[in-house]
Amino acid sequence: MKFAFLTLELIVGFFLLFLLIKFLGKKLINQITPFTFIAAIVLGELLGNALYDEKIGVGYVVYSMSLWAFLLFAVEIGSQKILKLRLYFEGKPSVLIKNGVINRVQLKKNRMNINQLQSLLRQSETFSIREVAYCYLEANGSLSLIKKTAYQKTTQEDFNLPSKAVYVPVSLIRDGQLLRDELQEIGQSEQWLKLQLLEQGVEDYHNVFLAEWLEDDGLFVQTFDQVNGVGEEAAY
Repeated sequence: MKFAFLTLELIVGFFLLFLLIKFLGKKLINQITPFTFIAAIVLGELLGNALYDEKIGVGYVVYSMSLWAFLLFAVEIGSQKILKLRLYFEGKPSVLIKNGVINRVQLKKNRMNINQLQSLLRQSETFSIREVAYCYLEANGSLSLIKKTAYQKTTQEDFNLPSKAVYVPVSLIRDGQLLRDELQEIGQSEQWLKLQLLEQGVEDYHNVFLAEWLEDDGLFVQTFDQVNGVGEEAAY
């Protein structure tokens, strides 16, 4: 009897879940916002808990999942018609890089550090911050990039140019801290780095938020004053 009852619940739950996903749309599958991510988890939990609780019948499965789906649908309809509600449930993208300068205030608001930003950029096939004009952190945690003109995609065939060596950028300073292992990796000394910084008007590396070396493009530097200034400007 228990197997027959479980079989019935599984069949009902399977087709009900299929219909609800079709009804609610692809947003729930893609988990475009944190809200839809949580909603998808709860929807699955409602079905899973109901299936393995002997005291809960098929009616409970249908009712709980249908009510949850109705609430999600009501939020979606409300978000389409009311802008404030849309911003509240979906959020808005954060500008992490503006005009090529890191927005440290937005990094802090999103509880991110420079290492995490660099990791996400690499996952977007961007290995150096110097390539980025604008970078947005979307509500679902993905990055959207606008690269500087010089780094926008072209092919060697477009200009009939010979191929050349490819270099990987190396971070030498992060958050005012000197990364000595990386400095040794490129075969340079701390004195060499200080001279490179002086050429860009930086006297103390503790004032550097990020310094990145690329073999064929030199040292890319952004100071705390620069990255904090972007955040203050965005606040107005």
